[in-house]
Amino acid sequence: MTIETHTPAGPSGSPGTALDPSTAQARSAALEEEVRRNPGRFRVLTGDRPTGRLHLGHYFGTLCNRVRLQQLGVEMFVVIADYQVLTDRDVAVDPSGHVEELVLDYLAIGLDPDHSTIFTHSAVPALNQLLLPFLSLVSVAELGRNPTVKDEIAYSRQSTVSGLMFTYPAHQAADILCCKANLVPVGQDQLPHLELTRTVARRFNDRYGEREGVFPEPEALLSNAPLLLGTDGTKMSKSRGNAITLAAGSDETARLLRGARTDSDRHIAYDPAARPEVASLLLLTALCQGRTPQEVAADIGDAGAAALKKSATEAVNEHLAPIRARRALYAQDRGYLRRLLRAGNERAREVAEATLGEVRAAMGTAY
Repeated sequence: MTIETHTPAGPSGSPGTALDPSTAQARSAALEEEVRRNPGRFRVLTGDRPTGRLHLGHYFGTLCNRVRLQQLGVEMFVVIADYQVLTDRDVAVDPSGHVEELVLDYLAIGLDPDHSTIFTHSAVPALNQLLLPFLSLVSVAELGRNPTVKDEIAYSRQSTVSGLMFTYPAHQAADILCCKANLVPVGQDQLPHLELTRTVARRFNDRYGEREGVFPEPEALLSNAPLLLGTDGTKMSKSRGNAITLAAGSDETARLLRGARTDSDRHIAYDPAARPEVASLLLLTALCQGRTPQEVAADIGDAGAAALKKSATEAVNEHLAPIRARRALYAQDRGYLRRLLRAGNERAREVAEATLGEVRAAMGTAY
């Protein structure tokens, strides 16, 4: 399909206007309607770093939304950012194994390689070559102010900050713009990050574009994804060991949920502010059952935390059973995973090389 490369107007009608959260929410709602009416107009870029198996936070936070958009008919590009695992590690441990685990999770939850292009950073040289001209369009101060960079630096296990970590926002701009994605699903906290990509696109178009810009300014499709806490009551994270992965067996799931943090109040009620750990288990149960947390809480009543954990365990295992079965089936043919990746990489290379050709022509460096 051909992606429209016009510059979307900001809320005031002028191109490239930065969106505040309330305006972004309104614009995102309008985009949802447009996606349903005309999904073929959109191309989405999303992805993950291959640092381990995906967990329930990823599933309800982003993966379900990817499948939804795919089913609506939106063209999906899903990048496995294997180069970015170098940002917080001296040596990436078993990168190919981690990449295969991600592909297994993608297939298990329903991403279809016939409709979603799954590819890796390292296999698309044209994508990474875009990083150089993009870096010329942003200042050191702009990179340093980026919330994602600040968070990565804060949680890094390294004693120093690498240049790759510092330039992460520009690299993600290359991910998005190499395939001319015009829609990016993000959380509200990621709006400043996407705004840098929009800034790069706008500045490139202003500097090198003549009548029509080379890049679209991608818009944010805000996620209303629920926040699930880890079993220790903190943010669910692969690195913290507090997450239930999609590949976890039923016994492991039961063990992890038995150890989940709750409180001493036997009456189970949904109160995210006062009782966040209990609320998170209620929300998890509700999401798996297609109900509301309040309905789950009413069923449990005064039965206490043990009954809540039992309900959560049964709901999670029942919901994930078909996903785990598909994952196990795909895992039997590792060759298929590699063939799928090769096909996705080839498709991504074609698209990125065409974009790089436009960039070179616009810059006057097509020799």
